[in-house]
Amino acid sequence: MIRARDLAIGYGTTTLQRDLDFEVERGDVFLILGGSGTGKSTLLRHLIGLEVPQAGSVEIDGVGDPVAHTGAPPFGVLFQSGALFGSMTLAENVALPLLRWTDLDRGTVDEIVRWKLRLVGLDGFENHMPAELSVGMKKRAGIARAMALETDLLFLDEPSAGLDPVMSADLDELLLSLNANLGLTLVIVTHELASIFAIGSSCVLLDKAERTIIARGRPDELRDSSEDPRVLAFFRRQGSNHEGARA
Repeated sequence: MIRARDLAIGYGTTTLQRDLDFEVERGDVFLILGGSGTGKSTLLRHLIGLEVPQAGSVEIDGVGDPVAHTGAPPFGVLFQSGALFGSMTLAENVALPLLRWTDLDRGTVDEIVRWKLRLVGLDGFENHMPAELSVGMKKRAGIARAMALETDLLFLDEPSAGLDPVMSADLDELLLSLNANLGLTLVIVTHELASIFAIGSSCVLLDKAERTIIARGRPDELRDSSEDPRVLAFFRRQGSNHEGARA
């Protein structure tokens, strides 16, 4: 569904990552992993077309530069904060892409909005303002808006950021449900170890020093079978000089 080839990303003359080659299969829960400052969120911004790569290319469903057209974007995005408009109700937030990109009548839009909010467990909260919601509810509302246009691809930047362990686990269950029941392909930036092993079907691990991918595969397999101390340090949360990392 997504293909990145020889991708180099960064800002100005600064390169954060280079020689990035990977594919995301349809139906994957694909994780972009790495330590602080490796460029995980920057990579996501390049994948969705908010930034122009220094080199290489990104294709989504065989189309290069998928946002360089006037039609609706072929994916939805959940940003770290949820990025809800504070002056609009949840229903108005979710309806916004439908009103912008479709010619649906208002009654149909309202029905779709109710359905999307129901899918994320916010049935009955249509008229609430974002300020009235918990952080977890705002994330769920952001996911509902990201799904408004019936896309089968979602990008999520640190969806568990700011959530306690219980709320984070609940959100993981929601994402797995959407993946299984709706067939959504999910591309997720995260550093939450519990979420990584709970939901990830494949991943790439970015390294700050090497400025490229140092591991790829299933997170649990990398944790259990990698011999690279840098990979073990990440997946086992231990320093690279730890005896266990050299085992």
